[in-house]
Amino acid sequence: MAIQTPPAPPAPSRIPRAGELGTPQYRRLFGAGREVTIHWLTFLVTAVLVLAPVVPILYQSVRNQPLYAAGGAFTLSNYTHLFTSAGFGSIVLDTLLFAVLTTVFALAIAVPMAILLERTRFPAARLFGQVLRWPIYISPLVLAFGWIVVYGPAGFLTGAVREGFGWVPWNLYSLPGMAFVEAVAQVPIAYLFCANALAASDTSLENAARSVGAGPLRVLRSVVVPMLRPPMLYAGLLIFGTAIETLSIPLILGEPAGITLFSNFLYEQGIDSINPDYGLLGAASTFMLLTTIALVVFQTRLLGHAQRFVSVRGKATRSDLLDIGAWKWLGFAFVGLYVVFGALLPMLALILRAFTSLLTPLVNPFDLLTLDNFRLIFDYAPYTESIVNSITVAFVGAVAVTLFGTVVVLVARRSDFRFARLLETTAQSPHAVPGLIVGIGLFWAFTWIPGGDAVRGTLFALIIAFGIRALPSAYGAISPATMQLGAELDNAARVAGADWWRTVSRIMLRLLVPAMLASFLLIWTQMIREYAPAMFLAGAESQVIGTTAIDLWTQGETGSVAALATLQIAVTAVVAGLAGLLLKGKKHA
Repeated sequence: MAIQTPPAPPAPSRIPRAGELGTPQYRRLFGAGREVTIHWLTFLVTAVLVLAPVVPILYQSVRNQPLYAAGGAFTLSNYTHLFTSAGFGSIVLDTLLFAVLTTVFALAIAVPMAILLERTRFPAARLFGQVLRWPIYISPLVLAFGWIVVYGPAGFLTGAVREGFGWVPWNLYSLPGMAFVEAVAQVPIAYLFCANALAASDTSLENAARSVGAGPLRVLRSVVVPMLRPPMLYAGLLIFGTAIETLSIPLILGEPAGITLFSNFLYEQGIDSINPDYGLLGAASTFMLLTTIALVVFQTRLLGHAQRFVSVRGKATRSDLLDIGAWKWLGFAFVGLYVVFGALLPMLALILRAFTSLLTPLVNPFDLLTLDNFRLIFDYAPYTESIVNSITVAFVGAVAVTLFGTVVVLVARRSDFRFARLLETTAQSPHAVPGLIVGIGLFWAFTWIPGGDAVRGTLFALIIAFGIRALPSAYGAISPATMQLGAELDNAARVAGADWWRTVSRIMLRLLVPAMLASFLLIWTQMIREYAPAMFLAGAESQVIGTTAIDLWTQGETGSVAALATLQIAVTAVVAGLAGLLLKGKKHA
């Protein structure tokens, strides 16, 4: 009988090393994973960008010498000088009155239009809703030029009314006139807040009111208007803060009338002054910065009770739009007057002025057609360069801010970074920093930092300044799309061995492409309109459309200003159209 030898025992299994089963390996910097490095680098870059314009202003406000000068000591005399200087009290009061009037005018126009177009049977509601968004793409500076062409002392319509009636019932060069022009530029913002709130809410409360016999007007007054308190509050505070920091209207309409608001006070102390008092400018900038921060904090506190007005529940209901009878034609006239005389007529007049040597009701404008206004722009290299500079800054800045903003959102929303909440707050805080303050602060920062003089006055400095201003917009555009992506996508990638960055780069970024395209359009539009920081940062070869337009306006070249504004409108329209084609069909954009 054969004896079978037992089989040899199997060799002891060796535990495979990491990476031998296909698990990716990643380099570690200073013993930490690359995701930790990316998280901290993102946080530090964001903090530096946000603090760069703020810290120099705060420091300059308590020094008795310019930052670039040797020596100097701590002092509070700059604040004493500011608050005791003659005329400062009237400047503050005029600024507050201007902001209040702007807010009241804007809400008084926007809220009724939102209700009419979203909650009533309104003729051509969809068309009007689209037209009301157009001024968002136009700079308030350009809109102000258009209003002057039509309603200024020598304006086309002003001349016609004066010829027919012997007097003119409006005056743009006054606080109410300035506030109304600024309000027209801000109406689309308030309209969008209110219209979006109405479109997202259901009508169960309206149905309940109608079931007990309430008429359409009673439903609007008792149900719809109270539900609009949160968007009205948010839009009102946003418009109020924007009116305080705006420079275009006070500079163009206020200075000729001797009206000084806080923004053109800073401009006069910094740019127009032969021997600027940097300590006074720092104190005034700090005062303006603290004011806008206080407004943002106040807005946040008030909106904390917005849950009382929630009208979107799990079971939403829709009802027929309200029929307000003959009142709809009064509403149609109201909306039509704003669209025609507030937005379209100034824009058309501005474009017509660009192609004429003079625009007056006394002469047929088609007899005065000319291209001389455009020739002046294209024959003088610095003016042409300002157009190229604006497009370059807007394009490069929109790409850079969109990419960086996306990373910030992913670190803040889709990582375990310990300071994620602080990063989110930091990224949104530039919303409280006015453009003038960004320009002044970065001007001093580049002066203060070794080697900063090589950056100041370049397009790179403008990209940084405009990018700081646009970062909250990028965060706001991308964050909602990020929150719509399920966490199981991250978990599946982690189970397969991917680290945070591989998950983000291979999965999240590809899914966020529509939102990033929308962010690019939003930021490009914002940057092509921006000019306030450039008033302090731009050099001779880095002027943008806004600064060049103001320079031409001070020289009395009204036609060339109109030509430059027309070119800006055309470029913006082309980019917006191309972006619309790219975003067509992308539901998350």
